[in-house]
Amino acid sequence: MSSSLRRGTLAAAVIAFSIASLAACGAGSNAQTLEVKPDNAATSVGDIKVQNALVITQPDVKATGPAVISATLFNNGTTAQTLDSISVEGEGTAQITPVGGKGKLTVPAGGSIVIGGKGNASAALSSPSRTVLNGSVQKVTFAFSETGAVSLSAFVVPAESYFSKWGPSDIPAAPTASAAPASPAAPPSGSATGSPSASGQPGNTASSSASGTTTATASASASQ
Repeated sequence: MSSSLRRGTLAAAVIAFSIASLAACGAGSNAQTLEVKPDNAATSVGDIKVQNALVITQPDVKATGPAVISATLFNNGTTAQTLDSISVEGEGTAQITPVGGKGKLTVPAGGSIVIGGKGNASAALSSPSRTVLNGSVQKVTFAFSETGAVSLSAFVVPAESYFSKWGPSDIPAAPTASAAPASPAAPPSGSATGSPSASGQPGNTASSSASGTTTATASASASQ
């Protein structure tokens, strides 16, 4: 092989290696193109991991009912932890209700619990403000007995489609159309109105009065 051919082959190999190296650097383990992130918020602090956190509102944007927080909580430690509170920034603290409705919500050691959905614990904001808009992001803080505060930014979504089974159980009924005003009630039969009847004749009371007057006049004339 000639020296010029060898130099050409070596140059091509160097170029190919350089391109491959740059591609590997751009697609490393931390590269954006290789990150697989869930659509819902997730974070970890110490032994606690919060995953799939959402704020789920009423399906009707005009409704004023409660909103709920949905999430899965993992405890990778060797000690059980209680969930002391869930708060949404600017909205206050949610009402936490364990399965069965009594006691504290506990995340077992090496286990997990689900908040939201039928048969699971629930966390509800009774009167969310207008700032909790669908499509917005809200800071949600979970406070645990050992780990402390675990905060993340959660999306706000309506309880529709897939999220309907995780949304509020207390959904107000849709407002109905207002009824037409009732027409004035007809006066009771037999009452003295003095107004003409439908046939154009005086009412019963007026007729009776007229009849009595005529009879009295006729009687007086006869006696004279």
